[in-house]
Amino acid sequence: MNRRVFLSLGGASLLMPGLLCAQSSIEVARFSALRAGEPLPAWLAPHVFDNQPKHTQFSLVEDEGRVALRAEARASASGLIREMRVDPKTHPILAWRWKVMNLIAKSDLSTRRGDDFPARLYVTFELDLDNVPPGERLKLRMARLLYGPKLPLAALCYIWDTKAPVGTMAPNAYTDRVRMVVVESGPARLGRWVDYERDVIADYRKAFAAEPAAVNGIIFSSDTDNTGESTIAYFGDTEFRPRPPS
Repeated sequence: MNRRVFLSLGGASLLMPGLLCAQSSIEVARFSALRAGEPLPAWLAPHVFDNQPKHTQFSLVEDEGRVALRAEARASASGLIREMRVDPKTHPILAWRWKVMNLIAKSDLSTRRGDDFPARLYVTFELDLDNVPPGERLKLRMARLLYGPKLPLAALCYIWDTKAPVGTMAPNAYTDRVRMVVVESGPARLGRWVDYERDVIADYRKAFAAEPAAVNGIIFSSDTDNTGESTIAYFGDTEFRPRPPS
């Protein structure tokens, strides 16, 4: 199971002073301000799997006049994580853009064999085990003993799926502590930049029937290790925003 667990839930740090200002957006990744061909920035750390010899290749490239993060997966799996801390009460809106070039034919949201997606964006959350009901707390602690301390206790994973309808929310095939959220599906917008906004508080409530604690990481990922297929995706600028005035 921990081959699908991308994150460390401890040791998150503040991103920038702007975190304190509820009226400002909080930058996760401003790829458009970087230079194509340069090494990946130090604040974007690789997240790889101990039992996965082939890793997705990430690079900074120019696409349609702007620099973006390119991910190429060839029977591979890995991610890049930006560790940060964001209060979703002040900045609940996650905004990002991505472009997917091709779907994964054998992708299947409901099975481990099909747990491959051309584009994934994970939002990981802190969780105080002392605030979890006793029965669930015991299961989580046992799971961490079995799979290690990096087992996610709460994460949303936004994906571009092959066939599941947009709006589908389901447990990950490896762990129900990660909820998959289909924000795009099918081939209609392949090869085009698509922009999204998601209310992470609303999504977390729907996924876990609870209020979220602080966000402590964002992970960009593309993987095809289960299906053995190949795919290319691009990730653009990503940020957290305050909720617009009503």
